[in-house]
Amino acid sequence: MIGRFIFGFIVLRSLSFIGQGTLTLLPGSEKVYYDKTTQTHRLVGTVSFTYQGNTMYCDSAFYKEKEKIVRAFGHVHITKDDIDLYCDSLFYSGTHKFARLWGHVNVRDAAYKLSSDSVEYHAKSGLAVYKNKGRIENSLNRELITSKVGYFYPKTGSYFFSGKVRYKKEDLTMATDTLQFVHEKQTAYFHGRTQIKNDSIEIQCSKGHFRVDKNEGTLYKDVLIRQKDHEISCDTAIYQETNQWFTAKGQVFMVDNKRHLNLIGAYFHSQNNQSESVLAGNATALEFSRKDTLFLQADTLRLSQDSLDERIIKGYQHVRIYTQQLQAKGDSTYYRSSTGNLSLYKNPMIWSKNAELKGDTVHLFLKDSTLESAQIDGNASAIIKIDTLSNYNQLAGKKITAWFHESELEKAKVVGQAWTIYYPIEETKEDSLLVRKRMGLNRLYARELVVDLDRGEVVKINFVGKPDGVFYPMDQIDEKERFIRGFSWNPTLRPKKPSLVLKRR
Repeated sequence: MIGRFIFGFIVLRSLSFIGQGTLTLLPGSEKVYYDKTTQTHRLVGTVSFTYQGNTMYCDSAFYKEKEKIVRAFGHVHITKDDIDLYCDSLFYSGTHKFARLWGHVNVRDAAYKLSSDSVEYHAKSGLAVYKNKGRIENSLNRELITSKVGYFYPKTGSYFFSGKVRYKKEDLTMATDTLQFVHEKQTAYFHGRTQIKNDSIEIQCSKGHFRVDKNEGTLYKDVLIRQKDHEISCDTAIYQETNQWFTAKGQVFMVDNKRHLNLIGAYFHSQNNQSESVLAGNATALEFSRKDTLFLQADTLRLSQDSLDERIIKGYQHVRIYTQQLQAKGDSTYYRSSTGNLSLYKNPMIWSKNAELKGDTVHLFLKDSTLESAQIDGNASAIIKIDTLSNYNQLAGKKITAWFHESELEKAKVVGQAWTIYYPIEETKEDSLLVRKRMGLNRLYARELVVDLDRGEVVKINFVGKPDGVFYPMDQIDEKERFIRGFSWNPTLRPKKPSLVLKRR
């Protein structure tokens, strides 16, 4: 993801040259003055000398022999092996093993170049520092890093940058407040708001670490990852490039613009050698369509693509389904997005308008997140509340196939011990007003029933097999005949709205 950083930068070892030996003037130096009182050598004109293993050129220099102090001015150039150091002026204390370089500081070897206004070097601790903007470049692979402050430990390979840190290599860029690199671990640590970009991905976070040798790491706090068709935000993200391992934790929000899908939860995990991705913790999948949005919620969702690249979502425990016109619950679910087929298992219930349907298993058939039909298998029932009183039109059987129009139950086929209880209406005119009145309760048994409904009212019944029916006027209803076997009306279990606890950043 991030690539190998410039942290392997080794040019600062040039500063560690300064350590042992005495100053030796080279041929060609123009003038040398010596003050016995202060034991100071003054070199002017074209100055060149060696000191403690380094060759130095400058316009003028002072050397205090007793204190082992060297001061150099004007076009300072220090060289050894393949490393060159340039600056306007230099101070070095051999006693304290401390060097300070000012003005147009430039340190380079065959690959790297460091530029800054000033640099300090502490030989005892091996620490080199610039505090007023620095720039490091690699001429071989065109890496570039800039920052306001830089701390280097060349001996241990530890580097620390702060203040508008910028890194660039080819199409990869990184911007952060603070960046630390530990060479032994090949690990970069970043603190403060960080942005990492290349031609295919953008990453933002407030803290994290990354192993550049393995392309794996962890991002923390307000993590945001953007790709062409995908976006994910979370509290923590863990990434491993070798097996395409990706884990997101805490306040997870994913957007799939290509598939019109959003995912929300507390935990997400995907891996290239596993066929399914896992979303857990009040997991929610939002599928957008032209007419409505389908909310599918569960404790855990598993998402996969089949051989035809069709999306499949499986939900486990406390499954809830919500659209503007349909609500449902169950213990587990299986949803195939391309066909709109959604199955619910273990005590499933569905609600649409004033109808409640349930059974051992429920299969829903959706189009653009709109319910078109349903199949209820095993202990199937459909209950429709028809007025403010405790009156319900009811259907029951081994199996019910139901058809809907604009979320209204308009037709049902009941098979196997088919049973219906309904309250027919008589319409009369009184003073030019149409008056609707319940005539009574009608109960009918048959091997198979086909019922047509209009706004919950039974308008037509066809049956197969010899029926068994009875009618009770409203004031003579037998209480034992009022409800189908196992009747239950459950408005409190109906999902009122998606139970979302997260907001998109």
